[in-house]
Amino acid sequence: MEMAEEDNSGEEYPNEIHDYLSAFEKSLSSVDDVLKTMMSVSRSELLERLDPLEQAKLDLVSAYTLNSMFWVYLATQGINPKDHPVKQELERIRTYMNRVKEITDKKMASKLDKGAAARFVRNALWEPKPETNPKVKASAKAKKKKTN
Repeated sequence: MEMAEEDNSGEEYPNEIHDYLSAFEKSLSSVDDVLKTMMSVSRSELLERLDPLEQAKLDLVSAYTLNSMFWVYLATQGINPKDHPVKQELERIRTYMNRVKEITDKKMASKLDKGAAARFVRNALWEPKPETNPKVKASAKAKKKKTN
């Protein structure tokens, strides 16, 4: 097993995990960038711009993110997060996220244009055309018989 270069603390680690550690470092940087962006605007100012449903989504995502990060922290400390109350908290937040998703889906479904739907159904159904002038149709059949 080859060893990767030493890190700043002088510890060596296997090459196999070098890519994982690099990806983890990039992910942490992107999380840091997002948090800096979120923290640049006051919470009250941010909430003023959002409707209540968007506010709920923001609160749920924030709570889920914070608890997920705590889950990772517990794992890095050698504590099994599955046996910790954070697991129940994540499940509770997921339940509320599902409720918000249901509300959002219902809200989107209620935007159905009933008039357009009625036209669509009406045009999709076959309707025989009424005969307006039966004599014209009969004379066309008579001409067809004469040519045959």
